[in-house]
Amino acid sequence: MSYSQMMIGNQESIGDVLELFISKKPVNQIIVDVKGIIGDKFYAKNIDRSILISSVDSYKMAQEIGVSLEFGKLGENILIEYNPYNLESGTRIEIGEVILEISQKCTLCKSLTKIDSKLPKLLKDDRGIFSKVIRGGTINKRDKIYIV
Repeated sequence: MSYSQMMIGNQESIGDVLELFISKKPVNQIIVDVKGIIGDKFYAKNIDRSILISSVDSYKMAQEIGVSLEFGKLGENILIEYNPYNLESGTRIEIGEVILEISQKCTLCKSLTKIDSKLPKLLKDDRGIFSKVIRGGTINKRDKIYIV
């Protein structure tokens, strides 16, 4: 029996990890501890903002206004198929061996104007959410995501 099954019984996952990034570089696996993602440029900088999680829905929103983006261009560390933007601060999610706690919504990023001037306004509340690490470990592409 996996740790996930022990923690949450037979609860279904809310989605899967689609892509992972360390400092915008795509990878198949990330290793995290309480300071963030090991090897990432933001490691140990701001624990409450150590991991950025984005939804594929953000990319779909951009595409609907004619802006085509490659995954990773929003600066996310973890791209998931589930839309987590309505999860409240303090909500904990389990991905692989890791437990993350949602700390805040991603703030408006003016660097998105370099891609397209409409993106900051479009993705104001839908670019991503920051999380901090509660329990470190490994996250792999295709890992299931659970609300704890």
